[in-house]
Amino acid sequence: MFCTAKPPGSVSPAKRQIKEVKETKITINCVTFPLPGEGPEQQLLKPDEWSYCDYFWTDKKDPQGTTSLPGFEVLLQKQLKGKQMQKEMSEFIHERIKIEEEYAKNLSKLSLSPLAAQEEGTLGEAWTQLKKSLHDEAEVHLKFSNKLHSEVEKPLLTFRGDNFKKDLKKYDHHIADLRKQLASRYASVEKARKALADRQKDLEVKTQQLEIKLSNKTEEDIKKARRKSTQAGDDLMRCVDLYNQTQSKWFEEMVTTSMELEKLEVERIEWIQQHLRQYTTLRHETDMFNQSTVEPVDQLLQNVDPAKDRELWVKENNTGEVRPVDMDI
Repeated sequence: MFCTAKPPGSVSPAKRQIKEVKETKITINCVTFPLPGEGPEQQLLKPDEWSYCDYFWTDKKDPQGTTSLPGFEVLLQKQLKGKQMQKEMSEFIHERIKIEEEYAKNLSKLSLSPLAAQEEGTLGEAWTQLKKSLHDEAEVHLKFSNKLHSEVEKPLLTFRGDNFKKDLKKYDHHIADLRKQLASRYASVEKARKALADRQKDLEVKTQQLEIKLSNKTEEDIKKARRKSTQAGDDLMRCVDLYNQTQSKWFEEMVTTSMELEKLEVERIEWIQQHLRQYTTLRHETDMFNQSTVEPVDQLLQNVDPAKDRELWVKENNTGEVRPVDMDI
């Protein structure tokens, strides 16, 4: 507190303290940071975790380099980008579903083709089964597309609905309001700092004028100027205290909220991982079921016997076993 009288011309403790702060700390966009190498070494809040709460305290220049982007805004943009990526993944799966549906439709249509329907024997049986397998395969792909919709596309699309962006805006507004308060407190500190410097300068000038008899100022005038200087020092200390309280509140909210965003990002990644794994599971199942539709075809193809086919055809279509002989004279 600035409550004791000081010898004329002396440097006030407040002034010395302010000078020391300026030498060891720097204020960037109204946030105070220690200068490199000054003060005790700061330990990470969550060492070895690369946590959001440790790496987004300073502001960042935007791509154009024209304005500063608060570190918290970078975290919010990450969340919005994640939401967009999730939406695009859902659209990708939707396109895959359309392909599967169209493929199933064409397979089913092809299975009804009359081409080579008159093939006979064991080869004819294999050919008939091959066409039937197309119909079975079409069913497999149709079921695959339905499961992709219900178990992959829809969960990706509906995970965190419209309220998610509203929640992010609440976080944004809350932290932004604290930054505005911090800027206001910082402005008050600078105003109080200037007022103290002016009062100290006025006291020094009046004291010097009294000493060399250049003014009719009385000792009472000196006391009055000293009181004003002391009051200005008290005002500065009060403003600095309010600034520090606000910065501490912002710091606490930044830690809490950034860790909440970190938790949300982990949930998003794990959710997508879970449903992309479901995609691969369904894909493997489709391959397995498709294999089962081909297995009867493989079996019948292995049973194709040209000799047997010839026997069956001959028995059904023969026109007589008696062979021609030479004509007698």
